[in-house]
Amino acid sequence: MLTRTSSVDTFKNIILSFSSVIQLGDSCILNGFSRALAVQREAEIFFGNEGNFPSYSIFRMPLQLPPINESISFIRHNRTPIIKANNINITAVSNSSIVHIGNTKHASMEVRIKHIRQLLPRGHEQEIG
Repeated sequence: MLTRTSSVDTFKNIILSFSSVIQLGDSCILNGFSRALAVQREAEIFFGNEGNFPSYSIFRMPLQLPPINESISFIRHNRTPIIKANNINITAVSNSSIVHIGNTKHASMEVRIKHIRQLLPRGHEQEIG
């Protein structure tokens, strides 16, 4: 199935967060999934029902993947069975991302974020400070 070897001398990652993965070695299936609410408010007013993902349609909608109906042909000639990297330096990995060193058969990533901006009505602005 998978016939190439990945070799890395040094790997450095500073931040890994929000459903992210560092995968060292071969895998058959990689799935990443994350959902988030990003709320920006002029005033700290909470209604008590924040954080209910199903109440927002973006989280209920089925994922629409376009059909792949293109024919692809290629010839591969690997002169060496090793993929070599001396150093890999990554600052951050976030929101359902995957850093994968190795071979994989299937990879799928999905991130859904609902951005909400709650502004005060005109004439009711508060001083921020």
